[in-house]
Amino acid sequence: MKNIINLRFTSLLALCTFCLCGFSKPNTAQTQKSLYERIGGQPAIDATVEVFYKKVLADKRVCHFFNDINMKKQKAKQKAFIAAVLGGPKPWTGKNMRRAHDSLDIEGCHFDAIAENLQASLKDMKVPADLIAEVMTIVASTRKDVLNL
Repeated sequence: MKNIINLRFTSLLALCTFCLCGFSKPNTAQTQKSLYERIGGQPAIDATVEVFYKKVLADKRVCHFFNDINMKKQKAKQKAFIAAVLGGPKPWTGKNMRRAHDSLDIEGCHFDAIAENLQASLKDMKVPADLIAEVMTIVASTRKDVLNL
């Protein structure tokens, strides 16, 4: 938990990700490959999202948010969203973070639980620590929008 809190203070994860307003793909002149490519592309994102939702649905702190959710659609949205935020080839066309979460009673502890589950999922998928840190920084950047602060 301390690791997630420390990452939150460096900047809030845009994952979970993830504030799409203002995010753009990395400048390829500055970086050889996008985070999307460095993490393993769509296959890696798809596998990580599957692991992530197993953890989330087993987590008593946050599973109630998904009681009446079509998880097949939710997973598809999350896969597309994460891919876009990490610099994938397709832009995000869905709701922004604030609008997607404005009807939910999400508190900081819920956001932290989701971030914790994402970080654990990335570790389970053997994503290198430096790439996990980049993802978690993006996730942290969405905190205000997800919590509607």
